[in-house]
Amino acid sequence: MIRYDALDALPVRGALPALTAALDEHGTAVLVAPPGTGKTTLVPPVLAGLLGEGPARRVVVAEPRRIAARAAARRMAWLLGEKVGQSVGYTVRGERVVGRHARVEVVTTGVLLQRLQRDQELAGVDVVVLDECHERHLDADTTAAFLCDVRETLRPELRLVAASATTDAEGWARLLGGAPVVEARGAAHGVDVVWAPPGRPVRPAHGMWVDPALLAHVASVVRRALAERPGDVLCFLPGAGEIARVAGQLGDTGDLGDVEVLQVHGRAPAAVQDAVLAPGRRRRVVLATSVAESSLTVPGVRVVVDSGLAREPRVDHARGLSALTTVRASRAAGAQRAGRAGREAPGAVYRCWSEAEDTTLPLFPAPEIKVADLTAFALQAACWGAPDASGLALLDPPPGGAMAAARGVLAAVGAVDSVGRATSRGVRLSRLGLHPRLGRALIDAGSSGRVAEVVALLSEEVPREYGDDLAGALRAARRGGDAYARRWLAEVRRLRAVSAEFSPPPVHDRGTEVAAERVSRLGDDQVAGLVAALTFPERVAKLDGGSYLMVSGTRAELSDGSPLRGAGWIAVAVADRPLGKGHARVRLGAVIDEGLARVAAGSLYEELDEVHWADGDVVARRVERLGAVELAVRPLPDADPGLVRDALLDGLRRDGIGLLRWSAEARVLRQRLAFLRLRLGEPWPDVSDEALHARVEEWLEPELGRARRRADLARIDAGTALGRLLPWASGDAARLDELAPERIAVPSGSRIRIDYADPGQPVLAVKLQEMFGLHESPTVAGVPLLVHLLSPAGRPAAVTADLASFWKDGYKGVRAELRGRYPKHPWPEDPATAEPTRHTNARLRR
Repeated sequence: MIRYDALDALPVRGALPALTAALDEHGTAVLVAPPGTGKTTLVPPVLAGLLGEGPARRVVVAEPRRIAARAAARRMAWLLGEKVGQSVGYTVRGERVVGRHARVEVVTTGVLLQRLQRDQELAGVDVVVLDECHERHLDADTTAAFLCDVRETLRPELRLVAASATTDAEGWARLLGGAPVVEARGAAHGVDVVWAPPGRPVRPAHGMWVDPALLAHVASVVRRALAERPGDVLCFLPGAGEIARVAGQLGDTGDLGDVEVLQVHGRAPAAVQDAVLAPGRRRRVVLATSVAESSLTVPGVRVVVDSGLAREPRVDHARGLSALTTVRASRAAGAQRAGRAGREAPGAVYRCWSEAEDTTLPLFPAPEIKVADLTAFALQAACWGAPDASGLALLDPPPGGAMAAARGVLAAVGAVDSVGRATSRGVRLSRLGLHPRLGRALIDAGSSGRVAEVVALLSEEVPREYGDDLAGALRAARRGGDAYARRWLAEVRRLRAVSAEFSPPPVHDRGTEVAAERVSRLGDDQVAGLVAALTFPERVAKLDGGSYLMVSGTRAELSDGSPLRGAGWIAVAVADRPLGKGHARVRLGAVIDEGLARVAAGSLYEELDEVHWADGDVVARRVERLGAVELAVRPLPDADPGLVRDALLDGLRRDGIGLLRWSAEARVLRQRLAFLRLRLGEPWPDVSDEALHARVEEWLEPELGRARRRADLARIDAGTALGRLLPWASGDAARLDELAPERIAVPSGSRIRIDYADPGQPVLAVKLQEMFGLHESPTVAGVPLLVHLLSPAGRPAAVTADLASFWKDGYKGVRAELRGRYPKHPWPEDPATAEPTRHTNARLRR
């Protein structure tokens, strides 16, 4: 019997005429309905004609999560007075409850995506409802894009509804071709907001880490809510680990009395999930992840405690790592969570942050297409016939870098061809219901049941208590006894069934052929390593010092006490990067040997000659490597001369041209040329380090061509080589000694060397007595020399660029100071007319 009293009480009923009219006229609509209004449970039966309103249609409802899909189907069946599977059924991965006469089928978006790839027309389906589209999961966005394509090209009569409580309604309306926006007014009941920030600052979350102080505060807020408000409490936390910690703190206090604490997350047993969705016999605290945000009514809940945190996927392309990370929940998610408190009666939400902080939160969750690993998306797009996804109706285009990385992975596993089109192998991979990496392992390692067991382990987050050894985790799952093990076993059965379709396994390349041949002879530990290595070939890692170097170039460390410690090779299945650490941390891995490493990462194998400058000399070697990991190194005595020359040039750039033999004459020549370049410019050459490197072929050949190592560079006469840069063609080279002479004659007849160390001001250091009688400072290329007048002992007595001024004003002071110290040398009163000399008075008298 249909429960009309419950149906009539759902506020969304008032929006149904506008919704049906919009679908009749446009074929598409966006339904915005606050939490608790009944959009998930009333709209599909009405559109299917199950309530006597409108023609009979077959409706498919896509939910982002399995728990929501099952709960929505059960709720609709209850409203219709039926069992699940009659008029309303559901399909999630590994479970299908749909009768022959079902008119409403609730599926996960992943299931719908697979169905579209098999049957693009969705034969027999009249309406598709994309529920909770605000969450922007990648599967949901992809499904919406494919459905828009189907409507445009194959089935314009197919009706689409995008539904959510908090969504970018205008954006979805544009995406659905100008669809009308229909709003259902009013939540079921009012919800009071209580701001409950921690009393002292807590550290921000990083990766999977959450400050224990915040979790302790959340537990205290739960106790406060129990004391201040009636009804059950629903508390939102980011993950199963945080739920377990808060549950422990609530249990440790012993002050909850007769209150039941339930833990709900993706790994929770189905029995627990079902118990949460049924009325409780006593007061309850339900600790949940975001699985309870939408499409669920938890009976008895009047209070929500919101930690303000969520888990979202992120990819570190630089390190080749992808994992969930803890982020601040968006305001849209906050509204969804708060709405859980007002489903059945007025309620309250306790938010564990301040009202001021709330204004800084993102409006919507980050679309997965912007932040997640796009390998599976790229494969779906390729199988759909849109390899670059440019023609798909997406609210946000995929980032170019992430798509390029995804196509690289797909090419490596043989899923796409050289232009990005899906191969037959890629089509098979897309239909396994697995990430393409895991699908590659399932196909290439053979249809062994043990392979399916390890793939099932890697298809879902493994409990931390299972440890970081994949083989050990496999044994823990086999022992059973927890909810994860039961779900794992169900997935193993599914994978064994689908893997039978690929027996014998298609040969992709020599590496996979060898892998399939070997698996029958391997033990469980080796199978775990094989699957991990095939799934993540770029994470095959070799022990290198105190850490492991992945073939991708990323370093990873094991935790203290890990059973993997000391292994020569491992395959890293799960890793993250701890706060403040430059290296990754292995969360799950398996021991392998070098042979398996070569098989799994065979596409990254190369043998090449390496000639480069390192540690101050040319290093020539023949190297076998897997990506960044060196397997074997041998000296290379007959290195290619061109590579040697490049290495020597690199050495000159890095260590400077001082590697050449620079005699005193060579250094002086370079200084003279630098002076002329600064003073006169062209055609005099630039002899700076940068310029000499740029013109190395002009002045350092053929000596460089004959050199093989650093010692050969040290034998090259830099002065001789530098002479090749002189402007011989213009004839100016002949004027070098005229324009920038090495020495210059002074009045005493001596020829004194000019110091060109400072090209802006050449220096002439000469004894003062040798310059008597000279009225003007000597010049080179029109530049007055800076004259350092020396005492008889050769020490600077005065510095001047204007001799006439010095004889007139400065000489008297110098004469008075030095005359008594050096009485044997002439100190005439008038130096401008005195005879220049390099001798003492005694010599002059003789």
